[in-house]
Amino acid sequence: METQWLDPTEREAWLRLIAVAELLPGVLDHQLRSGSGLTHFEYLVLAMLSESRERTLRMTGLAQRTNATLPRLSHVVRRLEDRGLVERFPCPEDGRATNARLTGAGWDQVVAAAPGHVDTVRRHVLDPLSREQLAQLKEIGDALLARLDPDGRMTALYDPDRA
Repeated sequence: METQWLDPTEREAWLRLIAVAELLPGVLDHQLRSGSGLTHFEYLVLAMLSESRERTLRMTGLAQRTNATLPRLSHVVRRLEDRGLVERFPCPEDGRATNARLTGAGWDQVVAAAPGHVDTVRRHVLDPLSREQLAQLKEIGDALLARLDPDGRMTALYDPDRA
């Protein structure tokens, strides 16, 4: 099969997407580190726990919600445990599984970090776009996720109509 090279329009779109994908994590991480002492991934872990019933998830469910491998997640949760923000305990329904729960200090941390994080998301991603562009961005995300997440594992977590 012969390679179908990118035409100029495809190349320009691709390079811009890659630039956003490379630059945005650093912007989010910098704000959270300076504002809250959290990495973006640590914040994501705390946020996912904060939105869960009883602020608790099985580690496997938390890994799915954060798109992390279990080893990476375990390492980060251990660091959060050391700081008193999360606690792990055996799952009552399945003793082979481990649950992670947000502590009171973890809740306070994510609540304190959220306004700065939202301001950064607004300033760097949402505010530069019109309402029409936001709708287009959602459609673009849906189209890409249909290929990147064909079974909808991650997508269902963020789409109330699919959950």
